[in-house]
Amino acid sequence: MLSYSVRRSVVKTAARMVSQVPDSINFPAEEEKVLKYWEDNKTFERSLEQSKKAKRPAFTFYDGPPFATGLPHYGHLLAGSVKDIVTRYAHMNGFHVDRRFGWDCHGLPVEHEIDKRLNITGPQDVAAMGIDKYNAECRSIVMRYAGEWESTVKRLGRWIDFKNDYKTLYPWFMESVWWVWSQLFAKGLVYRGYKVMPYSTACATPLSNFEVNLNYQDVTDPAVIVSFPCDQEPGVSLIAWTTTPWTLPSNLALCVNPEMVYVKVADKTRDGAKFILMEARLCALYKSEEEYEILDRFPGKKLAGLTYTPLFPYLAGEMKSAFKVCLDGYVTSDSGTGIVHQAPAFGEDDYRVCLANGVFKKGQEPAICPIDASGKFTPVVSDFAGQYVKDADKQIIKHLKGTGRMVHACTVNHSYPFCWRSDTPLLYRVIPGWFIKVTALREKLLANNDKSYWVPEFVKEKRFRNWLADCRDWSVSRNRYWGTPIPLWVSDDGEEVVCVGSIEELQTLSGVAVSDLHRESIDHITIPSKCGKGTLKRVPEVFDCWFESGSMPYAQQHYPFSGTTEFESKFPADFIAEGVDQTRGWFYTLLVISTALFDKPPFKNLIVTGLVLAGDGKKMSKRLKNYPDPVELMNKYGSDSIRLYLIDSPVVRADTLKFKEEGVKGVLKDVLLPWFNAYRFLIQNIVRLEQEEGRKFVYEGDALSGNVMDKWILSYTHSLIEFVEVEMAAYRLYTVVPRLIKFIENLTNWYVRLNRPRIRGEMGVEECEASVNTLFSVLLTMIRLMAPFTPFLTETMYQNLKQAIHPKFFSGEDDSIHFLMLPKFDSSKIDREIERRVATMQSVIETGRLLRDRNTLPIKYPLKEVVLVDVDTTVLSDAQSLESYIVGELNVRKLTVSSDKAKYAVQLTAKPNHMLLGKRLKGDFKKVSAAIVALNDVELSEMKETGEREICGHVIQFDELHVGYEVKGAEGGQYAAAAENNVLILLDCTTDQELMDEGLAREVVNRVQKLRKKAKLVPTDKITVYYTIKGKAGDLVRVVGSQRDLIETSLKSSFLGDTPSGTTVIEEEVDVKGTKMVLTLVGDRPVAPGLVVQWPGSGRPSGPYLSVSYNGQTKDLLLAPSGAAPLTAMELEMEVKILFDLFGRNISLSQGGSQLKISERDLSQLNGQTVTVSA
Repeated sequence: MLSYSVRRSVVKTAARMVSQVPDSINFPAEEEKVLKYWEDNKTFERSLEQSKKAKRPAFTFYDGPPFATGLPHYGHLLAGSVKDIVTRYAHMNGFHVDRRFGWDCHGLPVEHEIDKRLNITGPQDVAAMGIDKYNAECRSIVMRYAGEWESTVKRLGRWIDFKNDYKTLYPWFMESVWWVWSQLFAKGLVYRGYKVMPYSTACATPLSNFEVNLNYQDVTDPAVIVSFPCDQEPGVSLIAWTTTPWTLPSNLALCVNPEMVYVKVADKTRDGAKFILMEARLCALYKSEEEYEILDRFPGKKLAGLTYTPLFPYLAGEMKSAFKVCLDGYVTSDSGTGIVHQAPAFGEDDYRVCLANGVFKKGQEPAICPIDASGKFTPVVSDFAGQYVKDADKQIIKHLKGTGRMVHACTVNHSYPFCWRSDTPLLYRVIPGWFIKVTALREKLLANNDKSYWVPEFVKEKRFRNWLADCRDWSVSRNRYWGTPIPLWVSDDGEEVVCVGSIEELQTLSGVAVSDLHRESIDHITIPSKCGKGTLKRVPEVFDCWFESGSMPYAQQHYPFSGTTEFESKFPADFIAEGVDQTRGWFYTLLVISTALFDKPPFKNLIVTGLVLAGDGKKMSKRLKNYPDPVELMNKYGSDSIRLYLIDSPVVRADTLKFKEEGVKGVLKDVLLPWFNAYRFLIQNIVRLEQEEGRKFVYEGDALSGNVMDKWILSYTHSLIEFVEVEMAAYRLYTVVPRLIKFIENLTNWYVRLNRPRIRGEMGVEECEASVNTLFSVLLTMIRLMAPFTPFLTETMYQNLKQAIHPKFFSGEDDSIHFLMLPKFDSSKIDREIERRVATMQSVIETGRLLRDRNTLPIKYPLKEVVLVDVDTTVLSDAQSLESYIVGELNVRKLTVSSDKAKYAVQLTAKPNHMLLGKRLKGDFKKVSAAIVALNDVELSEMKETGEREICGHVIQFDELHVGYEVKGAEGGQYAAAAENNVLILLDCTTDQELMDEGLAREVVNRVQKLRKKAKLVPTDKITVYYTIKGKAGDLVRVVGSQRDLIETSLKSSFLGDTPSGTTVIEEEVDVKGTKMVLTLVGDRPVAPGLVVQWPGSGRPSGPYLSVSYNGQTKDLLLAPSGAAPLTAMELEMEVKILFDLFGRNISLSQGGSQLKISERDLSQLNGQTVTVSA
C-alpha cells in the first residue's frame, strides 16, 4: 500500500485497512510515490505479463521515433499523453498492448550538431577528417538526452518499454531497411536521375519535398526586373522579374504563356525605351497609364523562338541552343511581368521547359549548375566565384545596373522554405539522386488512405488526400555520412547495379564478413561483376532518415529475418498518433512504403494532434523563454493536471493550443482537487461509520437504494460508461474528456453536496450506509474509467479504496488500478427519467443562484419563495419531485410551480447585440436599436417562435438580441426573474426579521466551520464550541440566543457562552457582520500533528512538544498527541514538511548550528526545545 505524507487513523475492514486521508494533498509528491510504487513492484511489466499469460488479443501500436539530440517539449508531452491514454485504455479493455520506445538516430539532426561543433563547412572537411571519425562523433551524441527523455516520459506517467527499445542505428534495424529497399528495387520502383530538389547548403544535401513544408519563414528578398535585348528587333527588350538574382548568371531561356496577351510598350519614364511584357502585368512596372504607350498587342505564341543577348557570358559558349523564348502554360498573370527567366538548374519548371525545348540535353546537368555543394559559385562564374549565392545578390544587382540591364529593383516580403535542421534558406538545384516512383503508386495510395480511420477526419480527407493526389517521386538519397547506406553496388559505367537486401547476401557476394552497416564499415567492400565489368562499388549516398522511420514497422521487428509470423499477424497497426506536422512526414512515408510492399495501409486508426504554441501564440522558443519548463511544471502541478489540460483542449482536434500555465493550475483546482475532496469525504465517513456506529463497511457491489439521488448518480455513471465505450471506440478523445470532467463536477457539486447529511449519518444509519455504498461504487467506477487519463491520482485513490473491497470483487491481481478491467455499463441501471428530473432540478438551482448573485442575496440568508414558470407540465412535475433539494440549495421556504407567466407579470425584454448588429446595420443601427428596445412581450414571444422579425426594413434574428425577463406591475413586484438553462425562475426577494436572524446564525456557523478546517479537525473529532461577544453586541447576542438550536444542529456540538473548560484545540477572534466574537474549540485531543497552534495567553501545550523554526516562522509540534503513539523520527520529518509545505524537498534539522541525527536520539529529549529547518 502506498504511504502518505501524514499519519492516519485506520479501520480494519475485510481483514484489511482503509486509511484516513489528510485535509490537503500535494499532487506532485503523491505522484512521485506512485512512480516509486510502480517501479518497486514492476507494475507495468507485470501488467504485460498478465495480459500475455491470459492470451488476450493483440492491440498493435507504433511509436514514432524522436531524436534524442534535443529535449522533449510540450508537443512530445501531448503526443505521449494521447498514446498512453489509448494504449492504457486498450489494455484495460481486454487487449495485450506491447509498447516499445524507439529512437531516430541518423540523419541531419545529428550531423548538423557535429558540423557546428567541429566547424565543418562542406564535404571536403569530412573527407579530410575521415568518415570513420566523423561518424564516431555522431554516434557519441546520438543518445545525449536519452536519460532526460526517459525520466520525462516516465514522470508524465507514460508506460512504455525503454529496455526493449529500437534504435535506427542498430545493425539489425538497418538490415531490415535494406530489405525494404531491395523489395522496392525488385518491383521496379527505384531509379536514379537528375531532378531539381530542395537543397540545404548548410547540410550539403537535398531534402524531400515533404521536408520543405516543415519550416517556412517570412523573409524579405530582393525583387528585380531585368531586360533581355531581342536579337530580331533591335531597341526592344523582353523584361523578366525574379526574386532570386543569384540565378541570373545561370539564365538560359525565357518563357511566356502562348495564349495570354502581351504588349510592346514605349516607356515614357525611361526615355522611350521599348519593352515587351504581359498586358495583364503592366502594373508590375507602371503605376498609371500615363507612364507608357502601347505600341503593339499580340498573343504570347508570337514570341516563340526569339533570341536575346545573354545577361552573362559564363554559359554561352557551351549552351549553343540557349537564350531563346519558350512557350509553356505554367506562366500566369499572378505576379512578375508574365515573362519568366529560365535557370534550369534551379527551378523545377525551368528544368522541364528547357529540356523539352532543347535548351540543354540529358547529361549536361553538371554544366548548367555552376555552384558547389556549399552553395557557392564555382570558378565558371568568374565575377562572383567563391561567394555564397544569397550573399552575391547585391553584387549581381550592382553588376546589372552597371551594364544597363537593370530595369527596376525593390524588395518583396514572402514565405520562403528553410532547412528544418540548420534553419538556413533552402535552394532549389538540380542534383543526381535515387528516387522512389511514388507517382506510380498514386491510385493505390489514395485507395489505402481510404481504408484507414483518422481523427479528425478532415485532415485525412483534405490535407492528406490532397497531398497524395499531387504526390511526387520521393528523393531518398542523401549526400551525407551518418545514416543507413543505400545498398546499391554499381559498375563504373553505371550499367550493372546489384541491390543487396541483407547482411548475409553482402557477405556471400563480397566474401567479406560484416558486423556493422555504417559507411565506415562497408564503403570499402566491393562485389565482383557478373557481367565482366570489373568490381562494383557502393554508391556513396545514405538513406533519408524519413525512409528509416517509414520502415520502422518492419525494422523494429527485424522483419523478415525474425518474428515473421508475429509481425504478419499484427500488421497493420491498430493505432498510431502524432502531430499534424507529420501529415507530410511520418504518416506519408509509412503509407508509401506499406503500399509499395503489401498494398495495405500501415495503420488502421490515427489520432492527429495540433501544434502547441506559447501563450502569446508564437512558436515555443528556448531563446525567447516564452513557455514554462515542462519538467518544472510537472513537479509544480503534477502530470495528471498537464495530461488533462492538454487532452481537454482544441489540440486533440488538430487545432492549435496556446499553452498557458494558468490552464494547468485551473485543472488542478477545478477538477482534481474537488475529485480528491469527494474521495476524502468518503473515507472520512467510512471511518466515522466504524467509530460512531460500530458498522464495518465492506464494498461488495452496488446495493439497492430507493433514494432518488443514489439512483441518479448510478444511472448517470452507467450512461457515462456507455458514452465512453462508444467514443473511445471511435478514438474521439475530444468528446470523452469533457464528459469525464463534467461527471466529476456532477459528482462533487451535486451528488456529494446534496447528500452530505445522509453520508454523515444525520438521517440514520441505513441512509448513511446506502449513500456511502453508492458514493464508494461511483468513485471506484470513476477511477477505473479515468485510470488511462489520470493514472496517478486514480492509483493513489485505489490503493486506499481497495482495502474496503471484498476480495470476491477481484477476478485477478488487484495490486494496481491498472490491473483491473474497465467497467461495463449496465443498461438496467440507466434511468433516463431520473436523469431528466435531476437535470431540471439543476437548472432551477443554478438559475436561482444566479438570481441571488445578481441581487446580492447571500445564500446563508433564507428567502420566502422560488417560483418555476413553464408551460411544460413535465418540467413542473420534475421540479416538484425534487422540491426538498431545490428548497435546501436555494435556502428558500417553499417552491411554487406555475404555467401562467401572466400571473406573475413576467415579460420578455430585449436589447440589441451591439457586436453583431452594429457591424451589420452600420448607419441604421441606432434606429433599429430603439425599435428593438420598444418591442413588447407579445412581439418578442412571436419572434422567439419564428426565430426572426423585420424591424425598420431589416430582418433581425432572435439570436442577435440580448433577451431577458422583467417583472412589471404590482402583481409581481417582490420578484426578480431570470431565464437560464431553459427554465424561467422568479425569486421572492423580500425579507423579514426572522429570515435575517437565521441568516446571521448561519454566519456564526460558517465562522466555526472555518475554524474547524483551520484546526484540521475531521468529522469524528468531538468538540465543544465556546464563544465570547466583544464590544457592542448589537443583534448578535439576541440571535445567538434565539437561534441556538439551529447553530448546535448545524455544528453537531454544544455552543456555549461560558468560560472554556477542557483542552483548547484552537482559539481565534472572528468578525461576524461587524461584531467581534472570540471562538474557542475545546476537544478530547489537543491538536493534530503538524497543526499551526494559536495558544491562548502565554501558555504552552501540555505534553511533549517541539518548537520548529523555518524561514523566520516558528511553530509548535506535539511529539506525543493525546491518545496516540509518540512520533517516530520518520514521522517527525513528515510532520515538519506538512508544517511548512516542504513536500518533495530534502530537509535537515539543526540545533545551535549543529545538524541533528534524530534517528539516534530519543525524541522526548527534544521536549520544549527549538530546532531549525533547512530545505
